[in-house]
Amino acid sequence: MATVAFLGLGVMGYPMAAHLKNKGGHDVTVYNRTAARAEKWVAEHGGRSAPTPADAADGKDFVFACVGNDDDLREVAIGPSSGAFSAMKKGAIFIDNTTASAEVARELAEKADARGFGFLDAPVSGGQAGAENGVLTVMVGGAQEHFDRAKPVIEAYARMVGLMGPAGAGQLTKMINQICIAGLVQGLAEGIHFGKRAGLDIEKVIEVISKGAAGSWQMENRHKTMNAGKYDFGFAVDWMRKDLGICLAEADRNGAKLPVTALIDQFYKDVQAMGGRRWDTSSLLARLEK
Repeated sequence: MATVAFLGLGVMGYPMAAHLKNKGGHDVTVYNRTAARAEKWVAEHGGRSAPTPADAADGKDFVFACVGNDDDLREVAIGPSSGAFSAMKKGAIFIDNTTASAEVARELAEKADARGFGFLDAPVSGGQAGAENGVLTVMVGGAQEHFDRAKPVIEAYARMVGLMGPAGAGQLTKMINQICIAGLVQGLAEGIHFGKRAGLDIEKVIEVISKGAAGSWQMENRHKTMNAGKYDFGFAVDWMRKDLGICLAEADRNGAKLPVTALIDQFYKDVQAMGGRRWDTSSLLARLEK
């Protein structure tokens, strides 16, 4: 058992923290910007809540964070009045599950090293369902020694945990994940749209082609809801646009060419304009059928 702090109890962090407590058996203290949500978590799972990130992190072996973006991450980690870094003990490890930039990961890794503790950027894939079921994929950047210590703890909410390279490599891997998903979902949306216009039975079509080279997780898990015009499942369009913005900004820095990703980002902008900010990412079909 380890002493653990978890900062950020959104749709992902709430169940992830619960798995650390209930499945991992760790001593968990939680912090959330809206304190009532932290108190709700404690009422359901036990453990403790703390009024600030620093209070939550004080003396803990591992400090997890799962917040919204780079600015939110900096606030909970190095905020001037109550950031977690100010209270972390030497030898502890900060594990960031936020999908953020590689730039902020490197920045925080450097600050952590100067203070005598570890930092891992560890964004996740698998969405809300993956978090709730404890089967997330975790892509990690950081030092091997820190990864080896943290991996058994991370596995409480993960099906796959892999070290991708030094600080920032986890975030770069998550960018590749989102680039690939965007292309897959757009292709699936166009395929279903085409099939409907052609008068085909989409269920029969998917039953056949999903067993061949066109098959994908998106096809298996999203085609039924897409065909029914239901978009209340999984990762929201607003979040995807945030992630694709990170991808495109990194591409500007490293010179990668992402023409399809840039185009699909604009398609998601169209979905937002249709009122679909909180629809899931499969709602690219709605844009084709409007």
